[in-house]
Amino acid sequence: MKYFDSHAHYYDERFCEESEKGADGILGTLFSSDVSGVVNVGTSPESCRLAAEQAKRYAGMYTALGIHPSDALFIKEPMEEALLLIEGMISDKSNKCVALGEIGLDYHYDNTDKPLQWKYLEAQFDMAERLALPVVIHDRDAHGDIMAAVRNFPRVKGVFHSFSGSAEMAEELVALGYMISFSGTLTFTNARKPKEAAAVVPTDRLLIETDCPYLAPHPKRGTLNHSGNLVYTNRVLAEIKGIEEEECAILTEANARRFFGL
Repeated sequence: MKYFDSHAHYYDERFCEESEKGADGILGTLFSSDVSGVVNVGTSPESCRLAAEQAKRYAGMYTALGIHPSDALFIKEPMEEALLLIEGMISDKSNKCVALGEIGLDYHYDNTDKPLQWKYLEAQFDMAERLALPVVIHDRDAHGDIMAAVRNFPRVKGVFHSFSGSAEMAEELVALGYMISFSGTLTFTNARKPKEAAAVVPTDRLLIETDCPYLAPHPKRGTLNHSGNLVYTNRVLAEIKGIEEEECAILTEANARRFFGL
């Protein structure tokens, strides 16, 4: 079986710090065995540059380029300059950009600047609409506000990555034209809400991801995550949907290629 990792961060320093192989060693093995595609997702102008440089080295790696809500607080340039940098990277075809992201809202931390996050989110929704690009949405402890933002931009479609909302939220997003992606959190024993959501999402709207190097699935929880661990997320998703693992891998790969225009 071949898996398509719809959301990863292979430029992250953890790959150098925690693996003798480093990201390139891991990717070389994965692309020759279990993985057919990876979307390498940037979160700031600098990480977008790193993600694009890395993607150029692999035929099966693509990019999503954007500014993460938590990164917005630490960007030195004025917002307009930062977004111009992102748009310039998106327009460079050699960067293999297939979506604008990772964008969204993250209310998890005490130092959250909600007005700043909203400014970046709305500006990037505007950019996605203008460039006719899908978006990759990050939503952490902000379900109500992120749904309000999505409803404000009905012409923009996208994917909610590492979905953590309710089944009802998933059903509304599907009705609005969104894809739903599940990470290793789907395999956790306490993952009641993601499992309930996965059960109601139509099979043509499902994606799987790692969010690596984070969110390693059970039984690898707490270790350095990579796309080879998609086997565990795929297995649980197949069980929830009542289909064979191979069928689940095939359909999520096909969904990813259709959604990202590959």
